[in-house]
Amino acid sequence: MIYVVGTGPGRDDMMTVAARQLIDRAEVLVGWPRLLRLFPDFQGERIAMSGCIDVIMQSLAQLASRQVVVLASGDPMLFGIGKRICQHFPPDERQVIPGISSIQMLFTEIGMDMNDLYITSSHGQSPDFDFLFAHDKVALVTDQYLGPYRIAQQALVRQLKRTFIIGENLGYADQRISMLQAEQVQRSYDMNVVIVLNECSERMY
Repeated sequence: MIYVVGTGPGRDDMMTVAARQLIDRAEVLVGWPRLLRLFPDFQGERIAMSGCIDVIMQSLAQLASRQVVVLASGDPMLFGIGKRICQHFPPDERQVIPGISSIQMLFTEIGMDMNDLYITSSHGQSPDFDFLFAHDKVALVTDQYLGPYRIAQQALVRQLKRTFIIGENLGYADQRISMLQAEQVQRSYDMNVVIVLNECSERMY
């Protein structure tokens, strides 16, 4: 059985009891190296993910007869590996255990509701910026190529007033949250989630 387990935003105390129990019972722990390092006391087999996602799926298929836990940061079904595994394996061969996403954590940290929120990702893709800026409240999971700076530049090109709330390394010791106008957004940030707010319609926290 393959269990896709959301590890939450990086803090052990924010992982669900169900997730912890499955990890403790697993024969094989699979994940990106950063996630595997969260479980230094795990005694079973460890497999570090790397490279092509199709190769990862083939490797998981060979392990499906064992108790396998695939670690996912945040929530597996929010721009995570959960979707790909659910597409590849039938329901009787996999189960997804949700976790707290970095987007959820950023909103709770700043005390803002997630009502009427549009959620998207810039991982490996370029958003439709006109569509994105048509929403008053947007949250993006970003990557190193298309991060807060490039998104802010697109707002400036369109002469739009937008506030950017950038959460870096959420859940880790070096967590940092910044609230900036588009022209203040810097070129580089650590691992982050971005909230983009329309100043004309959204009350600041």
